[in-house]
Amino acid sequence: MNERSTPSELLTLVIPCYNEEKRLDPAEFRRLAQAEGVRLLFVNDGSTDGTEGVLQALCEPLGQRARFQTLAQNSGKAEAVRQGLLSALQAGAPLVGYLDADLSTPVDEILRLAAILRARPEVQVLLASRVRLLGNSVDRQPMRHYLGRIFATAASLVLDIAIYDTQCGAKLFRATQALRVALAEPFGSRWVFDVELLGRLAAGTPSQPPLAASAFAEVPLQVWHDVAGSKLKAHHMLRAAAELAQIRGRLAKRQGR
Repeated sequence: MNERSTPSELLTLVIPCYNEEKRLDPAEFRRLAQAEGVRLLFVNDGSTDGTEGVLQALCEPLGQRARFQTLAQNSGKAEAVRQGLLSALQAGAPLVGYLDADLSTPVDEILRLAAILRARPEVQVLLASRVRLLGNSVDRQPMRHYLGRIFATAASLVLDIAIYDTQCGAKLFRATQALRVALAEPFGSRWVFDVELLGRLAAGTPSQPPLAASAFAEVPLQVWHDVAGSKLKAHHMLRAAAELAQIRGRLAKRQGR
């Protein structure tokens, strides 16, 4: 594709990677990187296996369409995503987002989400939702699904926004000052940084107005599947639930209350 045909709203997608040597799908990521108006930024989160070599082999032939950065030590998914988003914003990306390295949200779904965000300029935060609707192919382990519903209800109460699925790994954002402020400090949460990020955007600070509920939108995924080898286990949900109260306190502090 001629670079001059790239849409003005270029989307940079951050993919956090920790020991993903055997799970990365180079062919699908190449397909995503070659889509119109998309750039990939992999963040190698201090992997101890061959992840960096896989990323180098994947990115080099793609030129500016895909690159990777390596954190000196494993810092966790939250910090890997934050560092990647900050790098993308610093490079001038008008749209940014992140997705999981296992592509549980498939390439075609990511491209559909990007098209929706571009078509809806009033939306600043677009969330993918794993809703089991008739005609869709959303396959989740039953226990994780039900624990997720309980957690999402609690998270909505903390955020004071009715969000169906806070924890789906695919989220897109417009590059706004609100997002930059929300990313300025490391997240206090290890397991549910998504909730903390959304909360920072919704709560604002004394110097940064909060985003209105209308700036957020959820889009049900048509295809999503649990991928074998996922690092998220059911007991992590219990730890995540314990972090919600801490997030609530941190958000109140950010607001100056």
